[in-house]
Amino acid sequence: MRDGFVKVAVGTPEIRVADCAHNAHACITLMRQAAEQGVKVLCLPELCLTGYTCGDLFLQDTLLRGAEEALGQVLAATEELDLFLAVGLPVRAGGKLYNCAALLCRGELLGLVPKTHLPNYGEFYEKRWFEPAPEEEFLCLTLCGQEVFLGKNQLFQCDTLPELTIGAEICEDLWAPVPPSVTLATHGATLILNLSASNETVGKAGYRRALVAGQSGRLLCGYLYADAGEGESTTDLVFAGHNIIAENGTVLAEERFASGLTVTELDVQRLAFERRRNTTFPAAGQERMDFSSFSLEVTDTALTRPVSQNPFVPEDGGHLDERCQEILTIAALGLKKRLAHAHAKTAVVGLSGGLDSTLALLITARAMALLQRPMTDIIAITMPCFGTTARTKSNAQVLAERIGTSFRTVDIGEAVKVHFRDIGQSMEDLSVTFENGQARERTQVLMDIANQTGGMVIGTGDLSELALGWATYNGDHMSMYGVNAGIPKTLVRHLVAYAARQAQNTDPQLSAVLLDILDTPVSPELLPPKEGEIAQKTEDLVGPYQLHDFYLYYAVRWGFSPRKVYRLALYALGGQYDRATILKWLKNFYRRFFVQQFKRSCLPDGPKVGSVSLSPRGDWRMPSDAVSELWLKELEGLE
Repeated sequence: MRDGFVKVAVGTPEIRVADCAHNAHACITLMRQAAEQGVKVLCLPELCLTGYTCGDLFLQDTLLRGAEEALGQVLAATEELDLFLAVGLPVRAGGKLYNCAALLCRGELLGLVPKTHLPNYGEFYEKRWFEPAPEEEFLCLTLCGQEVFLGKNQLFQCDTLPELTIGAEICEDLWAPVPPSVTLATHGATLILNLSASNETVGKAGYRRALVAGQSGRLLCGYLYADAGEGESTTDLVFAGHNIIAENGTVLAEERFASGLTVTELDVQRLAFERRRNTTFPAAGQERMDFSSFSLEVTDTALTRPVSQNPFVPEDGGHLDERCQEILTIAALGLKKRLAHAHAKTAVVGLSGGLDSTLALLITARAMALLQRPMTDIIAITMPCFGTTARTKSNAQVLAERIGTSFRTVDIGEAVKVHFRDIGQSMEDLSVTFENGQARERTQVLMDIANQTGGMVIGTGDLSELALGWATYNGDHMSMYGVNAGIPKTLVRHLVAYAARQAQNTDPQLSAVLLDILDTPVSPELLPPKEGEIAQKTEDLVGPYQLHDFYLYYAVRWGFSPRKVYRLALYALGGQYDRATILKWLKNFYRRFFVQQFKRSCLPDGPKVGSVSLSPRGDWRMPSDAVSELWLKELEGLE
């Protein structure tokens, strides 16, 4: 449970209708299997101690006594298990019968949560036997020798992991217009358990899945949906054991047409962060709520949940193409509006033959097409200097020709030499001044040509470079509209690759040059080449962008601590990078992220396209003189 990870499970026991002793044994078997796997929270189906399909047998004292005895057996079995359990059974209280979830932990009956919305349509007849949950009151009763509350507004908080607060609802409650889980979540529940007996019909599974995922997204919570299955009566219905575990809108694990356990991990720290961040998530209302506490041992949770190596990039190929098209369209629409608003006659792009400027040109071309203007209104400018290689220079020219832009070459070598002479910079001194002087000269050329042509300079820097401050202040750091500002480097590659695939049939030469650009090492080309090859490779200097994008996503989007980011990086990327490499570049990420904030504090405008943006006017507000000591200190001793 360290770092907020809680191993959870939903289970479908193989029951026998009205055989409570058998059902108790089946539930205990699943409980023990779950505990052996390190599960801390287990949810079992609705009325699973009796079977959901008992019909009028629910009114028989014999069945109800059997259910209570079965609960006692299950309760006794929990004493030896480090496990929070929800199990379904009918409960008598105040002369009425309720369809309840019993919440248990370590031999203690913590509460009984009755079903609020009883279906009485189609194949369902629950009002024939059961009473809906009392609106406000709590009923106090003795069950299995323990005094316990029965009521819908109950929460169960783990005192060893306060972010783990559990609420329960039952089957149809989720289908109602205002499910009880809404109230439970606004009062603090980060995990909702749903004990269900939802029969299977054609097409129902997709709707059920959407409900579970959607509710977990709306409530910023984990959602465990445990469905009845094998052993329920098939007189008129079939139950498929459709078990689902979702977190904040994403289905993490799912089983259907199977008995047994479905296991994964929830991140309740992540959910707590998202609630703090989301100002539309309401504070607790006026409803009376009963809180019970329970304890679980704090241990390291072995992770099995999916953690993407490239969190900014969809893993499904078909979905990736769709996402690439969407991103290019969003960025192009942003630029379209700016060009039209500024009455810009041209769009000026500095074209280096590298990935970022290529993407900027592709987006600019889309914007011009949306404006129904000729591609010649784009002025692509290549500005060779001391580090430029023939490969990148050639690619820049071919790319501009295939897109149909205006193209100019401005060799800045002599201008930079004059500038260096003016400030006393030796050509043999390959320092940061040698590099940045070239970058600032290029920006001056772009700005002045934009003035000449009544145009705008289109920025090429991407989100990853902004995070690391890998830009020359008032050089490539500056533009009139930064179309790549919301796109991380790992995604830049996929966008250019998508454009190459799209051009394969219509323009093979364009596709070929895009593929060669993809194959070119990422470099600012500010140092002289060695034997005609690029001498300066960005990832050798600042670290692999795959790692930095991973760090950026979890540190900024989710607010994870450095140790948690490190743990996830080892889990997701440990097969590609060793521990020392991951730690080295993680420390570098935090150092640069803090020190370089001053560059982000005065960024040009640019469109947000994904879940992370570093715009000082949008997602990220940070003082330029904040220090990184607390974050770096947390990484001490991990070598």
